[in-house]
Amino acid sequence: MIRSRMTTFNESAATALRLITDLDPTLLAIVGRSLAVSATACALACAGGLLLGAWLGVARFAGRGAVLTVLNTLLAVPSVVVGLIVYLLLSRSGPLGFLGWLFSFQAMVLAQAVLVLPVAAALARQVVEDADTAHGEQLLSLGAGPALRGLLLAWDERFALLTVVIACFGRAISEVGAVMIVGGNIDGFTRVMTTAIALETSKGDLPLALALGLVLLAVVLVLNTAVSLLRRWRVGRAETATSPLQVSA
Repeated sequence: MIRSRMTTFNESAATALRLITDLDPTLLAIVGRSLAVSATACALACAGGLLLGAWLGVARFAGRGAVLTVLNTLLAVPSVVVGLIVYLLLSRSGPLGFLGWLFSFQAMVLAQAVLVLPVAAALARQVVEDADTAHGEQLLSLGAGPALRGLLLAWDERFALLTVVIACFGRAISEVGAVMIVGGNIDGFTRVMTTAIALETSKGDLPLALALGLVLLAVVLVLNTAVSLLRRWRVGRAETATSPLQVSA
């Protein structure tokens, strides 16, 4: 029995590697669609999330603690809940039903953007708030308001924020619940890597599922490597250069 299972695994792994090396059209289509959906969603979410985070990092107002609590709570919202909310918004009877986006590329982008935006905002807020603690008084002495101060600090910490963007992309491309609900996992149209892995595994098509899993692992590995390299480069840069916000004695 064990030998039989090992044979099945070995055969599936060999076929999966062959699908990858032969650049199987079905595999490439699913991977390409996954990258396109997640990249678009990440760009939209980070465009708003980084600005929101930069502002929250320097702004002080009544109820800020409550806002941060809500923001941090949204980090833990399951992707299926986000998918359900977006589904209700885009359904025919929903407020955005007139768009006709349900079970489409746009619906998956919207779901992932909603899922990723709190991540971008929360991480950017922490980065900018730490920078404000170190350099905020200098900018205040120059008359910079919260908006300008947030933008200047965000630019000064742009490499740290770049790691936030990479982390957001990794969060988007690895989720399955939201895109499954709003995309419908339609072959050739809305099927992405995570939803295809779930479907092909349930169908017993292990080689394709394993091939997609290996590609997804490779993408995540590349992202984590990029984040690690950026952090090392940033530490080395900080040791050899002076921040433009630092005033020389």
